[in-house]
Amino acid sequence: MLTISQLASYAGVTVRAVRHYHATGLLPEPGRDHSGYRRYDAGAVVQLIRIRTLAEAGVPLSRVSELLGADDEEFAAAVAQIDARLLAEIREAQEHRRRIALLAAGDSLALPEEAVAYLARLREAGVSERMVDAERDAWILVAAQLPERMPFFMAMKNQQLDDPRVAELYVELDEIVEWDPEDPRLHAVADRLVTELDAVPDAGWEDEGALPEDLAALLDAVFLDSVPGSRRILRRLEHHGWEGWTNLRRRR
Repeated sequence: MLTISQLASYAGVTVRAVRHYHATGLLPEPGRDHSGYRRYDAGAVVQLIRIRTLAEAGVPLSRVSELLGADDEEFAAAVAQIDARLLAEIREAQEHRRRIALLAAGDSLALPEEAVAYLARLREAGVSERMVDAERDAWILVAAQLPERMPFFMAMKNQQLDDPRVAELYVELDEIVEWDPEDPRLHAVADRLVTELDAVPDAGWEDEGALPEDLAALLDAVFLDSVPGSRRILRRLEHHGWEGWTNLRRRR
C-alpha cells in the first residue's frame, strides 16, 4: 500500500494534483489506515496515470471522467471532438501571434499593405514622422469604415505623389503646424494649394473619391484641432472658390 506521496511519485504528478483530482471526483479517495493516512493500491496508480495522460494530451478535466469510462467507439469519437477543439485553439493562437507581430510592425497595424506602402513613400518624400503619423491615423479611420475602397484611395494618393510639387506641398503643410494662426505665410501656402487644385481636370473631382460626410467631418475636425492656422487656410480656400478639406470640392 502506498502513501499519497508515493502514489504521486509513481504516477509522475504532484501531491497537490492528487488532492485536486480527489476534490473533482476523478480519483476516488481511498480508505485511511489506523493512523488516519490515505493508503493507495496499484489500481489507484493506474487510474492516476490514465488521468495524467489524458490531461497532458489537452483533454479538459471536465471530460476526463467521460473518457475513462468510455468504450472504444465512444473514446474515438470524443478524442476526435477534442482534437477539433484543440485545432481551433491553435488557429486562434496563430492569429493572435500574427496580430502581436503587427503591433511591432508600426504602420501595418490596422492598415492594408497598399496604405503602408503609401506611408513609406511619404517618408521618402521628406515628410516628417509627425505628418506621417497623422496620415496613418486618418487612414486607419478610413480603412475601418471603407476597407473595400482602400485600394482606390491609395492608388489616387500615389498618383498625386508622382507629382514632385505635391510632395513638396506635403512637406510645407507639415511645417505650418508650428506657425501662429495669424502667420501671413498661411495665405501663400493656401494659394499654392489652390494652384495645384485648379490644375486637376474637372473629371478628377467626381464623387468617386469622396468620403462619407460623417467620416469627412471627423477627419476635418482632426485637422482643425491639430493645425492652429487651419481655419485661416480654409477661409483662403473658400475665397478662391473651394470648400471642405477632406472632401475638397469646388464651390457651386
